Amino acid sequence: MRALRCLLLVCVLLGVVAASAVAKDHDLSIQKSAFGTLADGTAVDRYTLSNGRMSVAILTYGGIVQRVDLPDRHGRTTNVTLGFKDLAGYTSPAYIKSNPYFGALIGRYGNRIAKGRFTLDGTEYSVDINNTPNTLHGGFEGFDRKIWDATPFKTPKAVGVRLTYNSPAGEGCTLARPSVPPCTTGYPGNVAVTATYSLDNRNDLRIDYLATTDKPTVLNLTNHAYWNLAGEGSGTIYDHQLQLNADRYTPVDSTLIPTGTLDPVAGTPMDFRGFHSIGERIRGNFQQLVFGRGYDHNWVLNRRPGDTTSLTEAAVLKDPASGRVLTYYTDQPGIQFYSGNFLDGTLYGTSGRQYRQGDGLALETQHYPDSPNHANFPSTVVRPGQTYKTTTVLNFSTDRGHGHGRH
Repeated sequence: MRALRCLLLVCVLLGVVAASAVAKDHDLSIQKSAFGTLADGTAVDRYTLSNGRMSVAILTYGGIVQRVDLPDRHGRTTNVTLGFKDLAGYTSPAYIKSNPYFGALIGRYGNRIAKGRFTLDGTEYSVDINNTPNTLHGGFEGFDRKIWDATPFKTPKAVGVRLTYNSPAGEGCTLARPSVPPCTTGYPGNVAVTATYSLDNRNDLRIDYLATTDKPTVLNLTNHAYWNLAGEGSGTIYDHQLQLNADRYTPVDSTLIPTGTLDPVAGTPMDFRGFHSIGERIRGNFQQLVFGRGYDHNWVLNRRPGDTTSLTEAAVLKDPASGRVLTYYTDQPGIQFYSGNFLDGTLYGTSGRQYRQGDGLALETQHYPDSPNHANFPSTVVRPGQTYKTTTVLNFSTDRGHGHGRH
């Protein structure tokens, strides 16, 4: 009889677990809503992915992560990414002038290329110089300012939106906003790009990038979300704690272009192999921090020898006050940590509060900056017949249950 009662109890517990799993699956949802209209009449849509505990809003303009609503350790939910409540914020003259790339998909080439020039197969190409004297994040009219075609989807385990864009040959040389010196070619090749955002029941926000080209080109895609895990507009991220899985980084010159060396982080403020608060060493008299006005560098991620494809833990960001934790996994060789150094108070975000220096940080999984001009860096060349394919996963949790392994 006792054994029978135990068996019944086990059955009941299994039933509760199964019911809970079904309920979680039923909590997955995706909603489409209008987000405004561009000056040329093009409509912009917003897709909100939800799993019943957190939600992520994605725009067809720039593939922007517009908001991420996430509970803290006490279940209180707030938006933890920087952005704007309406389309006007992303298209205002003040935003275009400073262009912090809030939440956007970045391409064709994330990060900087020195002097806007590179040579591929013996041919020199020149692109916009929009971050004097270099090009940054694809130029004046990068992927962050394009309208992406969107296809929502739902599976038993996730909801998502698939964004597509066809980038024409010559893109990245914007004659309407000439650079000095002027660009002449833009990026080679017609490139078909797909970026897929999906959210599952484990609070994984997965970003899959896929691209093909009809001519040899260079490609480095990423997302430029800014995080403040205490809540967007709540103040600086200097109390956040960061850990980076990297023994080395790529030091830069005064224009933030890599020198070409891979330097050890040991004994410097660049060492985040253990947790350090962002503000702990940011104002120290270290030349690299002087160049960047804080952190704006690429870290060389630790990977197993010969492993260039598996998802590896790259970064863990924690806010001690709220208990929120963000963990990055990626198959990319590097990650750019940018501590919001150039936020200057001219922009007012989703909550109507001013964004000042250090009010958010970005973690951009990527190949190294200026790779086309450094033969010793992992190559960013994509050729016809090849498929550019990369994945980054962002896991959101609280300090009562950090992480869940990988993948």
